[in-house]
Amino acid sequence: MKSAVETLSPTRVKLTVEVPFDELKPSIDTAYQTIAGQVQVPGFRRGKVPARIIDQRVGRGAVLQEAINEALPTFYGKALEEHAVRPLGQPEVDVTAIPVKDGEPLAFEAQVDCRPEITVPDYSTLSVEVDPIEVDEADLEERITTLQQRFGTLKPVERAADTGDFVSLDLSAEIDGTEIDSVSGVSYEVGSGTMLEGLDDALVGLAAGETTTFAAPLAGGDHEGESANCTVTVQSVKVRELPELGDDFAQLASEFDTMDELRADLRKEAERGKRFQQGLQARDKIMDALLAAVEIPVPDSIVEHEVNHHLEGEGRMDDDEHRAEVDTETRKALRAQFLLDAIVEKEEIRVEQPELIEYLLMSAQQYGMDPNQFAQAIDQQGQIPAMVAEVARRKALAAVLEHATVKDSNGETIDLAELTPAPDFEAGDLADLADVDDLDDVHDLDDAEDETV
Repeated sequence: MKSAVETLSPTRVKLTVEVPFDELKPSIDTAYQTIAGQVQVPGFRRGKVPARIIDQRVGRGAVLQEAINEALPTFYGKALEEHAVRPLGQPEVDVTAIPVKDGEPLAFEAQVDCRPEITVPDYSTLSVEVDPIEVDEADLEERITTLQQRFGTLKPVERAADTGDFVSLDLSAEIDGTEIDSVSGVSYEVGSGTMLEGLDDALVGLAAGETTTFAAPLAGGDHEGESANCTVTVQSVKVRELPELGDDFAQLASEFDTMDELRADLRKEAERGKRFQQGLQARDKIMDALLAAVEIPVPDSIVEHEVNHHLEGEGRMDDDEHRAEVDTETRKALRAQFLLDAIVEKEEIRVEQPELIEYLLMSAQQYGMDPNQFAQAIDQQGQIPAMVAEVARRKALAAVLEHATVKDSNGETIDLAELTPAPDFEAGDLADLADVDDLDDVHDLDDAEDETV
């Protein structure tokens, strides 16, 4: 097989491939066998039809088409490997020569988007500034109030509902006189904005036993986005009474005996939260500094595909202003992905099975799924390679953070290693996930990278 590559742009190449007849012949023989098993010719058993009869009955063109369809991915893959091309997405293939007669070659051209060549900048020169950690009384009081609310009690009141009250309600929605959905006895905090648009305004001023109507777009289901006529009835109105602060509350809400001890612990908790946010800020600023230090082209076709997919999911294909925003975000995300992949190569980063399992557990928690069910689902969807690549990119960024300089606005150097909380997983979770079939071989990142765009 002969092949050549032509660079059309920093992110697109054209491969020209010529395959000698002898290399294609095994696929032609297989095509004859396949077709022989599919056709029925009088006087011949199925699967035993000679090639000359197939040429007469079916045509050599059909045989060549079967052979080329079967063989072309293999020859295309060899050409990619020979020229170290890393494809993004599917190629546009044009077959330029078909071996109509024995001895003639197969020739084709394939244009495909590919990963750009990137010169990774020097991490040690990167320096960013983050906000200092400052825990004030407002931060402390916010955590105390949150803890009070957790141990508060709901008390019925004989008055109209107001923002912050809790109501028990019945709610129904109809479109053109047909009821679409209804719920009964639902507890809801007025002003939380977690249900239908317009519900909070409708509830304010409504007492127990009273009903009102309002119009709102539905948030889900077959009629998502459609305007519905909604009817809400308040069954009861309650207020949350907070427990008094003191040593008794400290003993109720924590392992501490005194309110002073609880306050001290909550202050430490607030500081840990601020440190974590400081770490996130440092990560984002380092990533921005990396991207600013190197030019990284991205394929327009990939961007367009991702943007259209995003807008279609939101039902906003004609929103030009939002399209421009998504385009900008997509280009930045792709540039970051390409750069981190280059760092993975430079640092020869490998993903070990426990690291992948830890990431799966974290992802399962975010989706509120059982870890084993989540792992089985992504395995069936073929998403394991994409997750391997994502873990590798996280390790790459961590490697950069180790070399970069991070200071707060007070000039104090920040040790980012202290800002990463330990994962809260049970050992049994890790052991169970290790049994999922396709988690065994997670070291080869080449295929994983190609699955992620």
